[in-house]
Amino acid sequence: MEVSGSGMQTLQPLAPLTTTSNGSLAHPTHFLLVGIPGLGPNVHFWLAFPLCFMYAVATLGNLAIILIIRVERSLHEPMYLFLAMLSTIDLVLSSVTMPKMASLFLTGIQEIKFNICLTQMFLIHALSAMESAVLLAMAFDRFVAICYPLHHASVLTGPMVAKIGLASLTRGFVFFFPLPFLLKRLSYCRTHTVTHSFCLHQDIMKLSCTDTKINVVYGLFIILSVMGVDSLFIGCSYILILRAVLELSTRGAALKAFNTCISHLCAVLVFYVPLIGLSVVHRLGGPTSLVHVVMANIYLLLPPVVNPIVYGAKTKEIRSRITSMFSQDGR
Repeated sequence: MEVSGSGMQTLQPLAPLTTTSNGSLAHPTHFLLVGIPGLGPNVHFWLAFPLCFMYAVATLGNLAIILIIRVERSLHEPMYLFLAMLSTIDLVLSSVTMPKMASLFLTGIQEIKFNICLTQMFLIHALSAMESAVLLAMAFDRFVAICYPLHHASVLTGPMVAKIGLASLTRGFVFFFPLPFLLKRLSYCRTHTVTHSFCLHQDIMKLSCTDTKINVVYGLFIILSVMGVDSLFIGCSYILILRAVLELSTRGAALKAFNTCISHLCAVLVFYVPLIGLSVVHRLGGPTSLVHVVMANIYLLLPPVVNPIVYGAKTKEIRSRITSMFSQDGR
């Protein structure tokens, strides 16, 4: 066994390669995941415990929000139904990434099978696209509720909310489903170390020995057409919301209206700021650095943990329900 630059144990320096049936493509049997560059195995071991705590917070927090919204019929409104969708996506996303990372940090075993890595990569990107779509739907809900309050109930009906949720799911699946197949059409060098603690499209693509132009173009296309378009419409929604709020007759009414957007704004910032930062540092090129790894970890690990805390603290109905649950248990 050898030790990588991060201090974690690797199984072997070079991955065995398998060839396709026609013998034209070479795929590694596995990839090696990396922890945080520059940190030794002891530091990684202790980092696993706060990571496990974060996973517990993400799981319990998002499950609590989903169950409360399901049980409380008074919360069967568009804003809360979209929140339940967001919590479901965060719950799955954290389960796709955090347990494997915790195992990597605790045991130092870096190996991940080629097909499992591609599956994790697809789920990470598809779920992120679904989360982006739900955040856009929540922005649209706030826009209608504040700018056209009399039409809110007629525009965002139950069937319409269900259709928006289905469209978010379908778009995330359709746009990112080709990625594993685009990666499988490439041949890979004997170097097989993925520079993050999980599998991302741009990382796997860099390990190829063959032309990756199609992957680069398609990856840029889906980032711009999915996250780029969503962020543009969210920004436009808040410009219109801000204009409507400023036109309200009293300062108190303006603050009350805008206060309904605070939780959503926090969720948008927590999701999009690391995403934009990660996209920028990857587009700049060069070897993967500590900045790349930290930005990727923030992008994937922070939203599932922060979102239930923010919504639980800022949403009166959810907060009161959680408080009543704990008060009943304490009797």
